[in-house]
Amino acid sequence: MNIQTTSRLTAAETALIEAYNNQLGDLPGDGDVLAVRDRLLDDLKTAGLPTRRFEAWHYTDFKTLLRSVPTDIGAGSVEPLSPTVPGSAVLSVLQGSTSGKTSVDGLVVRRYTDSLADGSAAARLTALGRDDAIGRINGSFVRDGYVIEFPDGTELDAPLEIQFIHAGGQIHSRLPVSFGADVKATVIERHQAVPGAAAMVSSVSDIKIGKGAEVTWIILQEQGTEDTHLGQIRVDLGAQAKLKLFVINAGGKLVRQELHVKVTGEGSDLVLRGVNLLGGDTHTDVTLVLGHDVPHTGSTEIMRNVVFDRARGVFQGMIRVAPDAQKTDARMACNTLLMSDDAEFSVKPELEIFADDVQCGHGATVADIDENHLYYMMARGIPRNKARAMLVNAFVAEIIEELEDEALVEALEGVISDWLENHA
Repeated sequence: MNIQTTSRLTAAETALIEAYNNQLGDLPGDGDVLAVRDRLLDDLKTAGLPTRRFEAWHYTDFKTLLRSVPTDIGAGSVEPLSPTVPGSAVLSVLQGSTSGKTSVDGLVVRRYTDSLADGSAAARLTALGRDDAIGRINGSFVRDGYVIEFPDGTELDAPLEIQFIHAGGQIHSRLPVSFGADVKATVIERHQAVPGAAAMVSSVSDIKIGKGAEVTWIILQEQGTEDTHLGQIRVDLGAQAKLKLFVINAGGKLVRQELHVKVTGEGSDLVLRGVNLLGGDTHTDVTLVLGHDVPHTGSTEIMRNVVFDRARGVFQGMIRVAPDAQKTDARMACNTLLMSDDAEFSVKPELEIFADDVQCGHGATVADIDENHLYYMMARGIPRNKARAMLVNAFVAEIIEELEDEALVEALEGVISDWLENHA
């Protein structure tokens, strides 16, 4: 006799379903969009939130870690922030809705809510697979964001900063961006919490980079101490294109940042750099899935992690090299400083290689600060805490300095220094 067991819904899963039912009448979208939303939520109800049994979530038991979900979109009042780099153009998504400036010289900008309303967003409101909880949650609840097009040959003199700012509640945004041929641009995707109630934030950036484009994309995440942040970036990298992708996590109670990159054009190159600053009793997971699908492409990935207190961190990095992707050069490294006996960091680098003429490798290190280095600095009159902070800052600053833009480097180093002053 076969006995079927039913998985009991957690409080968070029940709250998500109730929130969807409560918001359904207010969610933007035509019939096609609403049908997709229903399917995504049905899939979420059927499968539930992922547990350790899902290989992609093995180190982040989302079903257990997600304890509560706000029931509504929140009523906090927020204002745009000063740009990270002075002189940057700014587009703002405030408490989940586009606000203020909705145009940038030389670019084509639309509100994402308009794409939902006319149904053009339906085709891309998809989950990436059976374990894509972020895609399902975001697709079910997303209300707004921006659709941005960089025409061929566009060159930005200053960064474009897209601000996602909230003060609590459920916030779900989307950011489809296409870069035409030979574009040169820097984009800062900034997630910021201002004092308010706890929030559950999801954000999906869907990026297509055209032939010969040179793009720097920076994700700067500074959520509140009780916030859940679910981020996902999907990238299609075209021929001879170059992408520098920088990820900085410096906040959030429960964070999952997924990076899905498909290298589909010959001669393209990806540079991924990440800094995870973890403290308190928090959990941050950065998961990379990188596919080299064509010959003559390259990628380098370096993650630097600093973990204080009882914080827990995860980096999962999967590089897949397709059978046709000869002459691939892919290298990945993850380096971690554990600053407490109670801190944890799990690293899972992976390679799947189906071509025979490639250069691929990965490595990981976990250590504490060298006492000899501390002694050297303390012998010259530097207090121990200050010496620790300086060494940690140097450990992560090496990554940021690769940006080469002095104003951008200075701004991001300031973010890191401020965080370390409060934790080191």
